[in-house]
Amino acid sequence: MSAIILFDGVCHFCNHSVQFILKRDSKEYFKFASLQSNIGKKLIENNRIPQDLNSMIFIENDKVYKKSTAALKICSHLDGLWKMGRIFLFVPVPIRDYFYNIISRNRYKWFGKSESCRIPSANERNRFLE
Repeated sequence: MSAIILFDGVCHFCNHSVQFILKRDSKEYFKFASLQSNIGKKLIENNRIPQDLNSMIFIENDKVYKKSTAALKICSHLDGLWKMGRIFLFVPVPIRDYFYNIISRNRYKWFGKSESCRIPSANERNRFLE
């Protein structure tokens, strides 16, 4: 079983987050698709995800998670101590998402933006949906 992470392919912070996940996902649990890709757009449509949602999306077992919940659910599958991130799921969503939204709103200003999505390496290509 694998799960899908939808991310903003032109956001430097988001791309670095994907690299972070790839390095800590030894079981290759996650598949990835950019929000800008055809498959990303199709997954957004099929899962009735709002087009203007400014968030990383995590789809697991036909359930859609967004914002801080997506990030923490992803952490629970990573190698090492990152699994402990799931303890923050007990923090109420409005509090978690308040901080998530600050980063999300400022990610281009703080981390930059690319003109195009990053091309995965040959080793990573099978992890990215097209």
